[in-house]
Amino acid sequence: MESVFSIAAIAFWALCAAGIAWYASEVAKDVTYVTLADGRRQERSIPVVFKLLLPFVGNLDKLVSRPMFAKQIETADWMLVAAGFEGLLSGREFVALKILCPIVLGAAWTIFIALLGAALPDSPFSAGFVPISLLGFALFYLQPMMWLRGALKKRHLAIMKALPFVLDILTLSVEAGMDFISALQRNCQSRKLDALNEELLRMTKEIQVGLSRREALKNMADRVRQSDLRSVAFALIQADELGVSIGAILRIQSEQLRSRRFDRAEKLAHEAPTKMLGPLMLCIFPAVFIILLGPVLSQAMKGML
Repeated sequence: MESVFSIAAIAFWALCAAGIAWYASEVAKDVTYVTLADGRRQERSIPVVFKLLLPFVGNLDKLVSRPMFAKQIETADWMLVAAGFEGLLSGREFVALKILCPIVLGAAWTIFIALLGAALPDSPFSAGFVPISLLGFALFYLQPMMWLRGALKKRHLAIMKALPFVLDILTLSVEAGMDFISALQRNCQSRKLDALNEELLRMTKEIQVGLSRREALKNMADRVRQSDLRSVAFALIQADELGVSIGAILRIQSEQLRSRRFDRAEKLAHEAPTKMLGPLMLCIFPAVFIILLGPVLSQAMKGML
């Protein structure tokens, strides 16, 4: 009788595991999009874990609505907007995911460690069950913010790389007699849809619906919070206030950005030898040591025997 119950329990858990695996595979196939200012949809990838847990974040609305989470929600909101996930994830949903990830994934990690420790009684997983479990909970709590910071850094880097070229195009267009807004629109139409182009497209749409150029530039700078783009936006705002030629400002900003990019490249080149020292000490020197002294040690061991 006990064997029948054991077989039934194993079959039940196998069906549960298969169902979870099927659900995860179906959710992983879903493609997530954000809607741009002109109505186009652009694909944005989010972790599969977020897709799995998003249907359950509504259960934590009362919890994350408390004042203690207000600062986290505000920070998550601007980071999600700056990283290009506006409309796909809200700050409230992101904070709820930060709570759900350690609860759900941490529980699964704890069960896995417990089963592994039971299967291997003499392994470190059995002796250090509590610290390994706590480490898993901490990592799963930090993972959403680590992902968001990585996505934000990647988008800022893409904007930084594309900005000098876009400023050159805008400078040539403005100096050829085209007004600034028309030059922006022409640039958005001719270039591929990258991170910078999305922000410029949104800025032009804001101007078209009635915002002044200063307000649209300020909104873009506050929304993206990338240092190079911010300096260009505030320089254009100042030029608009003082009546300075926009073409001259664009040319100066383009030259400054190229100079900054050269300085960054030079700094990275100077840091390269220091960064290479670690892998050199860990990998190459031991290999050379083994190659050179291996035969000597082998002969010494044979002589001793």
